[in-house]
Amino acid sequence: MLADRYDAEIVKEVLLSRENYKPFPTSEDRSEWCELPQNLKRFWINKGESRLNYSWPTITATQYMDFSRTGNRVRYDTVLLQRRQDLASLVIAECIENHGRFMDDIVNGIWCICEETFWGIPGHGYMMRRQDPLPDVSDRIIELFAAETASLLAWTYYLLKNKLDAMSRMICERIHLEVKTRILDPYLQRTDFWWMGFNQEKMLNNWNPWCNSNCLMAFLLLEDDQQRREAAVVKAMHSLDMYIQRLDPDGGCEEGPKYWIYAGGMLFDGLELLYGATNGKLDVFQEPLIQNVGRYIYKAYIDGCFYANFADSSPKVHIPADLMYRYGRRIEDTRLSGLGAIELKKKHEESTFVHYSIMFRQLSAIFHYAEMEHYIGESPYLRDTWFDGIQVMVAREQEGSSEGLYLAAKGGHNDESHNHNDIGHFIVYCDGSPMIIDPGVGSYTSKSFFSERYSLWTMQSAYHNLPLVNGAQQLAGRQYEADQVHYHQDETLASITMNIAKAYPESAGITSWKRAIKLIRDSNPYIEIQDYFQLTRMSDDITLMLMTPHAPQIEGIGCIALQDVNLHRITIRYNGELFSVSIDTIVLDDEAMREVCGDRLYRIMLSAQTAVNQGESIIKISK
Repeated sequence: MLADRYDAEIVKEVLLSRENYKPFPTSEDRSEWCELPQNLKRFWINKGESRLNYSWPTITATQYMDFSRTGNRVRYDTVLLQRRQDLASLVIAECIENHGRFMDDIVNGIWCICEETFWGIPGHGYMMRRQDPLPDVSDRIIELFAAETASLLAWTYYLLKNKLDAMSRMICERIHLEVKTRILDPYLQRTDFWWMGFNQEKMLNNWNPWCNSNCLMAFLLLEDDQQRREAAVVKAMHSLDMYIQRLDPDGGCEEGPKYWIYAGGMLFDGLELLYGATNGKLDVFQEPLIQNVGRYIYKAYIDGCFYANFADSSPKVHIPADLMYRYGRRIEDTRLSGLGAIELKKKHEESTFVHYSIMFRQLSAIFHYAEMEHYIGESPYLRDTWFDGIQVMVAREQEGSSEGLYLAAKGGHNDESHNHNDIGHFIVYCDGSPMIIDPGVGSYTSKSFFSERYSLWTMQSAYHNLPLVNGAQQLAGRQYEADQVHYHQDETLASITMNIAKAYPESAGITSWKRAIKLIRDSNPYIEIQDYFQLTRMSDDITLMLMTPHAPQIEGIGCIALQDVNLHRITIRYNGELFSVSIDTIVLDDEAMREVCGDRLYRIMLSAQTAVNQGESIIKISK
C-alpha cells in the first residue's frame, strides 16, 4: 500500500529536511503555547511542579534481574516508565511556562535515561542473541520501550534544544549519540527484528506500528543526514506494509480494544508522520482498509469506558481522546471524532495525559484541546457490526443508545495475537453495565507469553463463557477454530452460529457442538444461547460456564439473577431439569484486574444432571 505507491525517488522529492520539519512549536515559538486554555496550562504546570527538585528513581542491576528471578514484570517496568512519564511532564510544563525553572530537573532526567544500560524492559530481553539475567550492552535491540524512549528524547531535543545548549552543549550531543547508537543505526542496519516482518514471521501485531512509528519520529526529529532520513522513511513504509497486508479488510483488531491503541492507533501515528513530513504528499487515508482500522474502535464501543473486549484486552479501556478525534477528522468520520470529543468531555484536561508518555500524542492532544471542547460529532452507538475477518459480532437493542441489552460474540481461532482460548465466547451488558463478561487479563509476568501462557486461568476456556466437556478445555493453536460460521442481522435479530467442536481436543469426545448466539429485538428483547451437541460417548461431565462480576442470586430452579450496584439487572433462565447450578467465587489478588472487576469474580457453572451422548441447551437472558 505504501512502498509500492511511494518509491525512494518520490520520497526524495517530497520529504522535508529536518530544518523544515516543524510539527509543533518549539518552546521559543511562544504564540501557540501562550494561547492554550488557562485550565490546560495550569494542569500541566502542576504536573511539572510536582517534580521540581526531583529525586529520580534509581534503576539497579538487581532490579532488572528481578524478572529472571521471580517472573515479576511490574516492579522494574514501573520505575522505568515513571522516569519517562516524569520527563515528559517536565518538558511540557517548561514549554508552557517558559521561565526555566524546570530545566535542571529536565537535564537530570535526560542524563538518568541516557545512563541506562538498556532502554527496554526485562520481559523483552528474549530478543537478545545471548540470553542472560542482565541485558547485553553490545546487542542493540529495538523493542517497544526502547523505541518510545528514543522518541521522547527526540521530542525533548526538538522542543528545548536552545535552552539545553545554553546549559551545556553536551546534553543534546548526548541525546543525539545515544539515540543514534541505540535506535537509528540498528533500525537502518538490521532486518532481523521480528516485528519488522521481513523474514516471513508467523505473526505481526501492535509491535510493528508501535516500533516503526517511534523510530520514524526519532529520524524525523534528530537525523541530519537527509539520505538516512529518506532511507528510514522507505524502510518504515516497507515494514508497515508487512503489517497492513495481514489486516482483514474490515479493520478488526484481533488483539482487542486495549491493543488497538498501539495497533491501529500506532498505524495512524505512523501514517500521520508520513503525511506531515511530506506536506500531505504521502497519503493513504482514503484507503477503505485504513478507514476501517479507525472505525473498529467505535464499532467495539459499549458505553462509558467499556468496550467489547476479547484476547488480552481489559473490559475497561481508556482510549486517548485526541487519537480518536484526529483519526476521525483525517478520514472524515464524525462517529470516530465524536467519540474522541465524548472522551475529552469526560476527563477534560486529564485526557491530554497519555499512558507511556507518548509525546507525539500528548502534544497533539494539547494543541487540539480547545477545538475538541466544542466539537459535536455523530453518535458512536451502532446497533449492529460484523467483523468478518476476526469473526466478531456486536449488537445492541437500538441505534444511538446504550440502553437495553448489548451482546458481543466471537468465532475465530485460538492462535490470535494475545490469544485466549475462547472460540464461541460471548459477553452481555445491560444499559451499558457489564453482566456476563470476559475477565480480561492480569498483570503480565514471565508466564504471560511463550510456553507457560495457558497455565494462567485468564487464558483458559474454562474461565470464559463456554462449555467444559469431559474435563477438556479448548486448546491453543491455529487448528483449533470455529467452523461453519454464519452471521445474520435484520431489524429484529442479530445472530452468529458456529460449530465449536474443532476448538476442543479429541479427549473432549465432541462430534459436533453447534452454538447459536442471538439478540432478539422484539417487544420484550432477550439474548439466547442455543447449544446443540453430539458426543462420541455417553457423559454427564458437561458444564456450561458464565463469568460475572456480580454475586449470582438463585431465584428458583432454572433461574438466576444478576444485579449491579446501580440496580441494572438481568435474569438468566435455563433448563433446571437438565442442569444443576453451582457458583465458584474467584478472589482477585491481581491489582490490574481488581481495578476493573472489583475484588472478586463469580463463575456460574451449569452442570448436566444425567448422562447423554447428544442434547440441547437453551439459555435465555433478559432484563
